[in-house]
Amino acid sequence: MSASPFLPNFSNAITPFPYNPNKIQSAFVLSAPSTYSFITFCSSVANGSNSTQIEHENRDSRKESPEHIPHSRSTIKAPTAPWMNGPLLVKPSEILESRKTWTRKHFAAGRNDGEHTGGGNPDVDLTGKVGGARGKVAMKKIYKGIEKLQDTQNIDEPEKNLENLKFKFAPGVLWGDKGEVEENTKEAQWNLKIDDFDLPFGEAENEAKSKKMPWESDEIVVVRRVQKEKVVTSAESSLDPVLLERLREEAALIRKWVKVKKAGVTQSVVDQVHLFWRNNELASVNFDLPLCRNMDRAREIIEMKTGGLVVWSNKEFLAVYRGCNYKSGPKHFRNIYRNTTAIAQESCDGRDSEWESSIHMTSLYEREADRLLDGLGPRFVDWWMQKPLPVDGDLLPEVIPGFKTPFRLSPPSTRAKITDNELTYLRKLARPLPTHFVLGRNRNLQGLAAAILKLWEKCHIAKIAVKWGVQNTDNEQMANELKDLTGGVLLLRNKFLIILYRGNDFLPPEVAKLVAEREMELTKCQLEEEAARLKAREIFSITDENLNNSGFIGTLSEFHSIHSEISKEKKGETEFQVEVEAEKERLEKELKNQERKLSILKKKIEKSAKVLDKLKNESSFSEQDPDVETISEEERELLREMGLKSDSCLVLGRRGVYDGVIEGMHQHWKHREIVKVITMQKKLSRVLYTAKFVEAESGGILVSILKLKEGHAIIVYRGKNYKRPKLASINLLNKREALSKSVEIQRLGSLKFFASLRQQAIGDLRRKLAELLEKKGH
Repeated sequence: MSASPFLPNFSNAITPFPYNPNKIQSAFVLSAPSTYSFITFCSSVANGSNSTQIEHENRDSRKESPEHIPHSRSTIKAPTAPWMNGPLLVKPSEILESRKTWTRKHFAAGRNDGEHTGGGNPDVDLTGKVGGARGKVAMKKIYKGIEKLQDTQNIDEPEKNLENLKFKFAPGVLWGDKGEVEENTKEAQWNLKIDDFDLPFGEAENEAKSKKMPWESDEIVVVRRVQKEKVVTSAESSLDPVLLERLREEAALIRKWVKVKKAGVTQSVVDQVHLFWRNNELASVNFDLPLCRNMDRAREIIEMKTGGLVVWSNKEFLAVYRGCNYKSGPKHFRNIYRNTTAIAQESCDGRDSEWESSIHMTSLYEREADRLLDGLGPRFVDWWMQKPLPVDGDLLPEVIPGFKTPFRLSPPSTRAKITDNELTYLRKLARPLPTHFVLGRNRNLQGLAAAILKLWEKCHIAKIAVKWGVQNTDNEQMANELKDLTGGVLLLRNKFLIILYRGNDFLPPEVAKLVAEREMELTKCQLEEEAARLKAREIFSITDENLNNSGFIGTLSEFHSIHSEISKEKKGETEFQVEVEAEKERLEKELKNQERKLSILKKKIEKSAKVLDKLKNESSFSEQDPDVETISEEERELLREMGLKSDSCLVLGRRGVYDGVIEGMHQHWKHREIVKVITMQKKLSRVLYTAKFVEAESGGILVSILKLKEGHAIIVYRGKNYKRPKLASINLLNKREALSKSVEIQRLGSLKFFASLRQQAIGDLRRKLAELLEKKGH
């Protein structure tokens, strides 16, 4: 059989690229017209299995040589796919060169070639990476890859029942010579009809498109984003469209504007707007934080305070039209600004006004929040967020005569202090709540505290915002004063918000009144019971003193006497004794803490000492040669002068003397007779020890020890009979061990220093405690 790509059932067994039906026409056109091929299907059933023999023959239409016939009909066994049961017989010239193994380089080349030629790793749909997205998109790509892999496997697997095979085209169409192909097919063992090659590719494609992901349902749920409804502004409803369009075109060309800062639309901003209106119809206003975050609210405020109409808006800019009936003059626009403050004050008295009727929105949230704030005080008109407008705490009275912190009582089996989980829950609960109050004053907040207590009867949490643009505001001072006045729990405090919780022990005024009345009734009953006892005692006079005293047990008088004795004892304790007791507790606690720290330091000192001893045991002095070479005083002086003039030197660092230092000395002695070793040690005893150690380990002669600007110089002479040792010294530490030793010495010294400080502090505390106990005894 030919290794032609036109039949998918057999092409994949020979060629490494999969079948692509879209390339059939182009492959046929590029082939030579003088040569044609045909195939012969041979099928035989043996032992319940199908065996297929495929032969491939080429014929030349111009010339057919008898020498080529036996060569063309000779076939060899080709490697078969795992799903093929029978052998595959192919001509030697038609076998493609195949690699035995696939490496990463081959797979990469296959992937790159597969983008254009259709070749590559056949399992790329299963093992290839899915990139570009996560979640739902990645799952869809994986599902499509597996589906594609299943389709290719279904194409590659031969059908066991060959009678049910259907193709979309007849074999004659593939070669272009239908007549001769029909003659060749008659010689086959079984004939295939053209009608049997009808494969419904359209239905299969529609079926593949109709497949859905396993988690997709038939119902299509579309969640559309709720678009904000466009609200008709007052300018659009009152002005003529032609005039409005002209004003908007002029507003877009304005290059001068009024700056609205954090304080909001103040009287100075209104005055500047009216100054613009003297010469122009429009005035542009630029809003800063926080009003630039809510331009709808900024438009309402600027229209209410200036009396104009906003005709154009762009980001944080608004263009305000003065109106057709505008009257210029300072008295006119000052009256407009004063009317806004009067409207805010009228809202707290419950009087009807245009502003009060306008604040009630259609939203249930705003209506309920506004009903909650009714009667608490005047509203803050310059509020920069969504409605409802909060209560202005600065307009509430500073001092209320007779104001007291409310009485509090926790319910049975509860405690006033809240837990961390309750605190977190209350903070989450306060997030969606509207802002109840706005505050810009630090002190004198009794009016605001009274309003908060009134609010707590309906709502557990009070949310207070700090005003923007107010000078010298201190949110910490505000929160502390409100907490002291109300007795609530502070949930959150920052430069924007203060959130107060009424507490678990909060009692509404009515409940507190009932508790007080109940306590008065109990006291009255106790007094009546005591009076009855005294009257009965007078009637039955008892002479025995013991019996007389026994009548006192269990009475109200006994209760009062016990309390009076306790109160007398408390009053008897002087302030000095209380201070002495408190100082004693403090000293004992500090003493215990210092002793604990000292025990920790001692453990660390023991551990560091063990490590240092181990490192010291690894290094030791080498045995000195009994035959020591000596030098005269003249030679010593000469060598000292030579050492001072020498520029080369060997500097000792924090590691001290280790094997590398000795190797460096021998390297110096290779070129010169003396070596100058400079050490940074300050104590003379340590310098002498280092000099003797260097002399003993190197085998040289110590010439002199001099004090230089850089440190102490140790000059060592190599000797007249010097021979460089072949092996390095074994009894010394290496560079890493020498550094560890230096670190341990430093650590041990610092630990001992701090331990001495702790011991001194413990001694002082014990002395103070003894003196305090003596004062208390006296």
